Amino acid sequence: MKHSQLLITICCMILLGSCESLIPPAPEESELLDGPMTELTPAQNRQFLAGDIAFNDEVFTALNGLGPLFVATSCGSCHAGDGKGHPFTTLTRFGQTAPDTPHQSPGAPQLQHRALPGFEPERIPEGTPYMNFTPPAVTGLGLLSAITDAQILDNADPDDLDNDGISGVPNYVSPPPYFEQQWFHSPLNGKIIGRFGKKAAAVDLLHQTVSAYNQDMGITSTFEPTDTYTGLTLDPEVSDKTVRDVVFYLRTLKAPIPRNAQESIITSGRKIFENINCSGCHIPEWKTPSSDIEALSNKLFYPYTDLLLHDMGPELDDGVTEGSAETYEWRTPPLWGLGLSPNSQGGQYFLMHDGRAKSIAEAINMHGGEAEQSKLAFQALAESDQEALLKFLESL
Repeated sequence: MKHSQLLITICCMILLGSCESLIPPAPEESELLDGPMTELTPAQNRQFLAGDIAFNDEVFTALNGLGPLFVATSCGSCHAGDGKGHPFTTLTRFGQTAPDTPHQSPGAPQLQHRALPGFEPERIPEGTPYMNFTPPAVTGLGLLSAITDAQILDNADPDDLDNDGISGVPNYVSPPPYFEQQWFHSPLNGKIIGRFGKKAAAVDLLHQTVSAYNQDMGITSTFEPTDTYTGLTLDPEVSDKTVRDVVFYLRTLKAPIPRNAQESIITSGRKIFENINCSGCHIPEWKTPSSDIEALSNKLFYPYTDLLLHDMGPELDDGVTEGSAETYEWRTPPLWGLGLSPNSQGGQYFLMHDGRAKSIAEAINMHGGEAEQSKLAFQALAESDQEALLKFLESL
């Protein structure tokens, strides 16, 4: 009896050891984009979880409000792991071909290229300019939303008074009716500085979230009750609580964590980044003022963006715009988390606003306009220096 019990015990130990060897180790935090900021209270962690579920797990169908025309069936389907999208999740925008003008095309500003059975998906009218947007990573957005308009304007230089070839400008956007102005906003003629989106056309994360529900999934809310298909005012298909929970989730997602920052090739690459003035637009460091969320208050963070619009040259001019932006102007995208992009993009890069660049080097070489001099400086670098710069960008 004792021998049989011993044998069973040994077998169980062997099986447990075998199972443990089959379980892969948990990834390092720096290898993941998702997860809450530290310093959240228990109540805030509960709201974060509620927003996480709504963002990543809730899938819409015809039974709970989807469509009838749509782009995606959930938030997470475009932002897997809170990371960048890929060509299969690309959005198409059209209709506004000059700054501060109404959309000229039926169905604008966004193409809903999918439809429920019995409905026809939208098609862009022949000859109409359009622009494709690859969904961005959504981590760290709360920090970007917490800085003041005055901080953003400190880096604007519309007349290039410092003669560095860079003349970033804000995109002043007419806010939606539900916009909740905060102390750090600085309106100009009733318009607000946009912060989010490829052309900075969304003034805050509530604006971004409500628009995504409505235009990406055809979901109405009390904030945006107009159905994208019929143009009629409908009862809300998503609750105010869910919308607020998703906004809170986006505000409190952690910022991407740099990797291998002390390696010599990374520190060399960082210096080269500054020397060729990539940091003229991709500003490394910011600090938040006080915030209603303590985890966002007085924090140094490193997004590598100025949130301003820049002339990126004729090759990146798609002939369409949003707000006060010109057709050739694009918001400086944050670079943090760049090296983790392939995790949500099928194992490779799809960079620039529409995913046309398949590597970081290719993306750099597509820069024009205000970034022309930095691009030429990159091309003139020794191969080892180019490698160091790329390794630095991959570490972010």
